[in-house]
Amino acid sequence: MRKSFRNMAAIGASLILGTIGCTLKATINQTTDTTSNITGTTSGAAWWSEDGQIKPDFKTTAFVSFNHENLRQDLAAGRGEYLVSMSKLLGVPEDRQPAFFSAAQASYTQMADRDSTALLALLKDTSRSFVR
Repeated sequence: MRKSFRNMAAIGASLILGTIGCTLKATINQTTDTTSNITGTTSGAAWWSEDGQIKPDFKTTAFVSFNHENLRQDLAAGRGEYLVSMSKLLGVPEDRQPAFFSAAQASYTQMADRDSTALLALLKDTSRSFVR
């Protein structure tokens, strides 16, 4: 009786592990397929280098795309960690960040289209006068 219980337990464990493995593999494939589709089709070029790093030309695009909602909240408030990070990516010196935040907030409140592309364009345009 013990031997048959062990066999049944082993079969049950194998079935459970097999099911989890299939689900995990499917989830990983779905995630990487979605990421590939986003990064490969959004700009017509991949955002990632062959070693898995974001290419310098796409750092601001990736940041806005992945943090869009948090960045919008920071812009509405005129301050916040996402806005600080974005200003650093755009090259705004630390001593000019408060003025950049105010200018970006003013521009944001007048903005009609608030998708990622429009938001990135607004931030790049606003940052130009603050970058030395």
